[in-house]
Formats: sequence, C-alpha cells, structure tokens
Amino acid sequence: MHQYFGTDGIRGRVGVAPITADFLLKLGWAVGSVLSAKGQTSVIIGKDTRVSGYLFESALEAGFLSAGVNVGLLGPMPTPGIAYLTQAYAASVGVVISASHNHYEDNGVKFFSGKGLKLSDTQQRAIEKKLGEPMISVDTKHIGRAIRHDQALGRYIEFCKSTFNRSIDLSKLTMVIDCANGATYHIAQSVFAELGAEVIMINNQPDGYNINLNCGTTDTKHLQQEVLKHGADLGIAFDGDGDRMVMVDHQGELVNGDELIFIIAKAWHSTGDLKSDTVVGTQMSNLGMRHALTSLGIQFIEANVGDRFVMEQMKSNDAALGGEGSGHIICLDKTTSGDGIISALQVLEVICKAEKTLCDLKNEMIKYPQVLINVKTDEKVDLGNHTKLNEVLSVVEAELGDEGRVLIRASGTEPLIRVMVEASDLNLAEVSAQKLAAAL
Repeated sequence: MHQYFGTDGIRGRVGVAPITADFLLKLGWAVGSVLSAKGQTSVIIGKDTRVSGYLFESALEAGFLSAGVNVGLLGPMPTPGIAYLTQAYAASVGVVISASHNHYEDNGVKFFSGKGLKLSDTQQRAIEKKLGEPMISVDTKHIGRAIRHDQALGRYIEFCKSTFNRSIDLSKLTMVIDCANGATYHIAQSVFAELGAEVIMINNQPDGYNINLNCGTTDTKHLQQEVLKHGADLGIAFDGDGDRMVMVDHQGELVNGDELIFIIAKAWHSTGDLKSDTVVGTQMSNLGMRHALTSLGIQFIEANVGDRFVMEQMKSNDAALGGEGSGHIICLDKTTSGDGIISALQVLEVICKAEKTLCDLKNEMIKYPQVLINVKTDEKVDLGNHTKLNEVLSVVEAELGDEGRVLIRASGTEPLIRVMVEASDLNLAEVSAQKLAAAL
C-alpha cells in the first residue's frame, strides 16, 4: 500500500496536503535524487491548463534542479504527449501536472518512465522512501539546468498523425471537437484538420478555471447539442489531460469507451491486426461488449479499474488493445499509453474503411444499461464488513440473476464509493443501484 501514490499518480485538492507547493518541491527532489543515484539526469515536465499548474511546475522544477537533474519544460501538453516526448527527448522521466477529468480545484502529478510507461510499484516505493528523508540540495556546481522545448507541440502533432493511415482522406467528415478547455486545446484542431476533416471546435478557450467544466468526456451534453446543430457526422470529446476520449454519433447519441473499443477490436480482428485476438477491459466493462467480443472469437480479459492495471494485463497477455468505458483506450501498437487523439484516429479509420456511420458501427454491439452512482465519503469504508450493504447486495444479486451484475468499489482518485449495476432492463438497474447507494 502506497502512502501517496494512488491508481494514477498523486492527486487531491489544491492547497490540501499533499497537493501543496512545499510537497511538490520535495517530490521533485525525491524523484530527482532517485534518478541521479542511478546516473539518470534529465526529466521533462508538462501540464494541463488549470491555474495551479504554474505554481506546481515551478515547485517541481526547483526540486529536480536541487537534486542535480536537468529539466525540460513543455508547457500545456496532453498526458500521452508527455509519454511520447519522454522517449523522443531521451529523458529519464516524464512528469505530468494534471488532475485529469477533475475540476480546477484539484491537481496532481503523474510520472512516465524513459520508455513512456507508468512507473512500477518498485519505483514508486523508492520515491516514497526518499520523501521520508531530509531534503538536502546538491552543491552549487551540480545544480541542474532548465530549458524550454519549443518544438514539443509540433513533434507531438506529427506523431499523432503518423498513427493514421495516410491513404485515407477525412475530407468527407465534419466533426465537432470538445477539448474540455484542457490540454488538447491547441493540438486537436491541427491533427484532424491537417488530415482533411472539417473541424468545428468547442471548449478550446481555457482560462485556468474552466477545465472539464460542463464539457469534455464527463459532460457531453454541449457536444451532443453542437453535433445536432451543425448536422455533423460525429463529435469527439477529450478530457482535461487528453488521455480519455468518447464520441457522439450524428444522431447526438453518446458512444462510450466500451463501444469504441469494440469498434476497433472488430475491425482489427477482421484484418488479422488484433494481436493475440485479445482485448483487455476492467471490472467496469459492459457485459454487452464482453458478449459481443466473445461471439467474434475475441478473448476478453478483465483487469482491475485503472489504466495501469489494464496495461499490466495487456503486457501479460500480449494484447495490443485495451481500455475502459470512461474512454481511456490504449492502442499499444501505436503508442505506449492511453491517448485520446490517437484512439479517435483509429475509430475514424474504421469509419472511412467500412463506409459506415459511427451509429451503424456502434449498433453492432448491444450495450447493457449501466447505472453508476458515486457515494461521497469522509472516511475509509470497509465494504466487506458493511452489514447493511451486504444484506441489500444479497437481495439485489438474487433479483438480477444471470441478466446483470453489481460492482462496488472505492475510487482510487476521489473520496467516493462507486456503485455500478448492469442489467438487461434499465429500470431494474436504476432501482438496484439506488438501493445499494441508500444502504451505503
């Protein structure tokens, strides 16, 4: 069990420990000290668009420099862009200052190894051990230097485009793109427009406070309205740090991560490009997707919730495709992490090759109604010994039988208990979820 690291780095409310300037300063020093002990002397730092990013960028930079590590500053950059650029710039570690899909009041830090992968448990433990030691700066002649990588944006844009089949022309597609006022605001239009699409941009004017506010992957109402208003072929929504992506079809209907993974998987399977004929999902993955993949002869493997756990299972099972219903999709033969822009490009490639609408492709999978209720908590809840909850759970599971399932888990990033119920009947799923949430 880690003291600071959760399922996706370190995250919390700005100004509340550990998301404070003094902690981020020491965190930079601790990571830098672990690196320098191994002879590794360079990191890159990127951030999303929330206002506290300025503060924490400076604190982390100072910490790394005091440990004798050189720093490359990227400015606003999607999380997957930092995963790629860590490799492109041959840095030892890539640092992302972001709280992903949370609002501006929160922030956090994620790390990538020199290979563009999330840090291992062993590496995280070494960092936490160092955090427990006094912070001692290197002597003056060994202090690190900082530079700003001015070409980083263009390099990432070209990398995204390189994952798309350039024999395909997107000029027949009109799309609305919602950047969640986040890290894709100055990138997404260039990628899709340069590949030929007619692009209508929304929520691409970040002010430090409007990231993920009534927009992006967690709130697609605005995008759905704009797709219908403009008669667009589809809409694409990213989250604040650009590692998640969901779509909206021409009828204004949401197409979530599970449906998008199915669309990619079916296409790759038909051409023999689905490595190991395997897809990795999570405990939250829709029953409809599982059944649809199985009917095609594609193996589905369930991981714990969180992209790090999905990645672990993908590696263990030699899979190239995995992800979550939230829109975190990993195409490992294209890049090393979940990337909203690159995932969207893979779906667009399928649409163009199949000459079908996103709506048609989505309907090839029957999604089970899924109800998710987040129950706020001020303290840790022992779910296994929650008598009232387990009494209600027994009744609910008996009512659902083989036509549904329940998943109750603590969030790894927020003070919430997530109650998820799936059933072939929406009303039954809603009633069941409400009973369980009430018990909690």
